[in-house]
Parts: sequence; structure tokens; C-alpha cells
Amino acid sequence: MAQTVVSLTIPAGQQRVLIEKPQAMYRIFFSVRAIAPDTSWYQSKISLGDPLFRTYYIIDGPAKYFEATGEGIFQGRVWVRNESTTNLLYVATEILVDY
Repeated sequence: MAQTVVSLTIPAGQQRVLIEKPQAMYRIFFSVRAIAPDTSWYQSKISLGDPLFRTYYIIDGPAKYFEATGEGIFQGRVWVRNESTTNLLYVATEILVDY
């Protein structure tokens, strides 16, 4: 079992890969959190493997958090796009296990 923690500042209006695709292990949990005050309303998009963001999840308002768990969760790259007008810090965690 392994745990990965990543933190990354994404400038306003830009996107980045926050979690890479696991190579030798299998992902059973991941979470993405935008670090901002609960009273602020910064919108972010989370895309699972789609850098064009044709399908995505939105985190904003007081719920600046996304989480997935279980054996059938997404195994590819996790992209984040900062839709706000300010730079935001994102923190991601994943738990990997052997196949």
C-alpha cells in the first residue's frame, strides 16, 4: 500500500494534471481539495482523464472537495481547472494498493 499527497498552485483560468495515472499499483481512493476560505466562492472543475473538460465535476462554494473510493474508481490522470479569478492551492491524496 502507498499513499501519495500532492499540492499544487494553479493560476486563475489555467489547468493542470493534479494526479498522474498509477503505473505499478491500483488506485482505491483519491480526493481533491481547493484550499480557500469557506466563505469564498471559487469554482474549480475536476476532469477524469479529459484535458478538454468535455465532462467534469464542479467544486465551489463551501464544498471545495471531491472524493472517490472503491475498487471501480478511475485509474487515469486527474485534471483540475481553476475557474476563479485568483490563484488557488489544490491538495490531492491517493491511496494505491498492489494488483
